[in-house]
Amino acid sequence: MVRCALTALVAVCVVAPAAAQSRAFPQNTLRGAMVFRDDGQVLLNGRVAPLAPGSRVRDQRNMIVLAASLVGAKWLVNYTLDIGGGQVRDVWILRPEEAAIRPWPTTLEESQTWTYDPATTTWIKP
Repeated sequence: MVRCALTALVAVCVVAPAAAQSRAFPQNTLRGAMVFRDDGQVLLNGRVAPLAPGSRVRDQRNMIVLAASLVGAKWLVNYTLDIGGGQVRDVWILRPEEAAIRPWPTTLEESQTWTYDPATTTWIKP
């Protein structure tokens, strides 16, 4: 009994700090509304976009999840595109406090004309 309680306490102490950590998103991250489909594609801001081979989807706890487990639901996400810009590479489903960080670019053109501050991980419009 004591061993089970101790094991549970250790698990909570290890997992809780990881879940509470803030995430730093790469500078090339864009924001959008995403709906996962069952054909390996997503609706990204209302337009069909393919997921890149080896793409990663992280939930609000920053755990990697299968895109197939998210089919049909609409999520506010930050995401990156592959080098060619045609496929979605990495996806982070946003927590409310992350979604509140504004402005955040939604297009490549915005990300190329706005200024990114890596110290505060915020964007500044021109």
